[in-house]
Amino acid sequence: MTNFDLIATSAMGLEAVVAKEVRDLGYECTVENGRISFKGNETAIARTNLWLRTADRVKIKVGEFRVTSFDELFEKTKALAWEQFLPENAEFPVSGKSVKSKLFSVSDCQAIVKKAIVERMKRHYKRNGWFDENGPKYKIEVALLKDIATLTIDTSGVGLHKRGYRVDQGEAPLKETLAAALILVTNWSPDRPFIDPFCGSGTIPIEAALIGQNIAPGFNREFISETWPIITPTIWDEARTEAEDLANYDQPLDITGADIDHRMVKIAEENAFEAGLGDLVTFKQMRVQDLTVKKDYGVIVGNPPYGERLGEKQAVEKMYREMGQVFADLDTWSIYILTSHPEFETLFGKPATKKRKLFNGFIRTDLYQYWGKRPPRTNE
Repeated sequence: MTNFDLIATSAMGLEAVVAKEVRDLGYECTVENGRISFKGNETAIARTNLWLRTADRVKIKVGEFRVTSFDELFEKTKALAWEQFLPENAEFPVSGKSVKSKLFSVSDCQAIVKKAIVERMKRHYKRNGWFDENGPKYKIEVALLKDIATLTIDTSGVGLHKRGYRVDQGEAPLKETLAAALILVTNWSPDRPFIDPFCGSGTIPIEAALIGQNIAPGFNREFISETWPIITPTIWDEARTEAEDLANYDQPLDITGADIDHRMVKIAEENAFEAGLGDLVTFKQMRVQDLTVKKDYGVIVGNPPYGERLGEKQAVEKMYREMGQVFADLDTWSIYILTSHPEFETLFGKPATKKRKLFNGFIRTDLYQYWGKRPPRTNE
């Protein structure tokens, strides 16, 4: 087996969560802005794609070097051992991005990288003309940051947030990866009740159920690297068998999602059934102001409206105040609310135990964390 330099890409603010997931899978890693770097073989590629709940993609790093001219980019790209990854018939589109670099023309960088790889492949495969590119697909990216070029191949294909269960969604759906991260930063365990009072299309409760039963989030989808000769079908079969063996389908769960919009509740139910979790999650049409809780030591995770649209702000602020009153008596519950509203703590009526800066898409938000009392220890 080959040992690859791998990168799990991450949304800003989630790097530590992704790094913990990578380490929990048994791989040592280093953390930078937006990326978690680690080493692993073909099995690691399959396992991380199947298991990482909060990463955006898993990529192979083919090379990284300083570059300030197009000639330099061409020669250094050509010097990399592309033939170790790409078969003769590989389809290999090149995408790119450039931030604070002398080589700022992305289209030129893409064209040069493509040409350099072709020249390297011609020499290796002893070809004169262009390649047919009618084989498996390898999505290559050249990313320039402060004159450092990183050349990667995407092993995931469609982003890892695409679990395959979303039949429908609302206007501003929460990414599945961010929803999973919100749950993982709480102290929730599957033996405790869990409520999302603003469930929308059901993403947070569905991700909680997947976590609660230890179901690999990528179990029911395909990955671009499944078509590559360097990762045999046996490796994927073994990784999926491991995921099946580790799932705890008998774990009982107490997970509720609620939303004020009956159409969203119906969509959430359909999405949960598509995920195979329809019997495990309860969805209700309800205003957060009407929430009543009879159990103790649960966790609430919510992504309420932010009041950013014209005309919505007053209604949202009123709802935040009422939410604070409803939640005030839940002293054994831990509450986690994601919002971009800068006055949330004042409106809610209580300073957060801790705040965490996160990005919901391009919106800068804070996760306001209110930690409840710990459950009493039970003597085994």
